[in-house]
Amino acid sequence: MNHRTSRHYRSLGLLTVSMAAGLSACAVEPPQRDAPPMIGMANPASVYCIEQGGKIEILKGEDGGEYGVCHLPDGTEIEEWTLFYRDHPRQGNATR
Repeated sequence: MNHRTSRHYRSLGLLTVSMAAGLSACAVEPPQRDAPPMIGMANPASVYCIEQGGKIEILKGEDGGEYGVCHLPDGTEIEEWTLFYRDHPRQGNATR
């Protein structure tokens, strides 16, 4: 094998190793997040229920819409917005 052929194979080998390294970098997956980031703000009625020590259960109405029921520590079950407005009456509205 002459000097020119040897240099050619060395260059070809270096090119192959470089391409393999470059392609392997493309195959690396980005790290997975534990949870997707929250967008917007939390439902104030749900937050209030939890602040009162309650647990929320999401149910479906007859119309297919969803609503939350707050299960309070004393055993009371109340729709979360009813609880929120009961304890936070709006100006001009005694209760909802």
